[in-house]
Amino acid sequence: MSTPRWPVIVFDLDGTVVNTIPLIIASYEHAMWSVLGVRPSPDEARGWIGQTLYGTFSSRHPERAQELVDSYVAWNAAHLTDLLEEYAGADELLKELAASGATIGVVTSKRHVSAANTLRAAGLDGDLPLLVAMEDTDVHKPNPEPLLLALARLGVKAGDCVYIGDAVVDVLAARAAGMASIAVTWGAGDRTDLLAAGPLAVVDTMDELRDQLLD
Repeated sequence: MSTPRWPVIVFDLDGTVVNTIPLIIASYEHAMWSVLGVRPSPDEARGWIGQTLYGTFSSRHPERAQELVDSYVAWNAAHLTDLLEEYAGADELLKELAASGATIGVVTSKRHVSAANTLRAAGLDGDLPLLVAMEDTDVHKPNPEPLLLALARLGVKAGDCVYIGDAVVDVLAARAAGMASIAVTWGAGDRTDLLAAGPLAVVDTMDELRDQLLD
């Protein structure tokens, strides 16, 4: 039986556990086009992943932010099952972590209903509890508040936890919370940028992630 290196292992959702990157980029493109008549480039939209929708839109188009959010949310929900992709090996890794005795869960900037629907569509809702979603805190990654709330809800210390994510904001939030972090390269983040943020490790495959999490 494998032994977890941390008793608590927390995951980001989008681009880490499930491949929602094509869905998110397409949703951003739809919202921007339908409301403003312009489209972001795929690279620009990819760079917004990990932030809240309202934060992303209000910082760029404050007078139309709510319209943009509403358009994004409606299109994203309608196309979730069509564009959601699984990461090979993710389900098996989550089951092995649970079997090892680790406490696992998700902390995400996604709205609670969207995160729950995503986990359900990916068939992971029974394996990976949703600990913290967008509505649970007033500030979001890279602020540590979502991760600190997860620690409080689980009744554990930061030193007992690791956070896994695909974006620089994930690494920065974990550091600010006093948690270890592992960055994955199969999501939205650029490997060079992830390395520069200073995680404990940067991994390229699920097998490499397993080796970081289990002895």
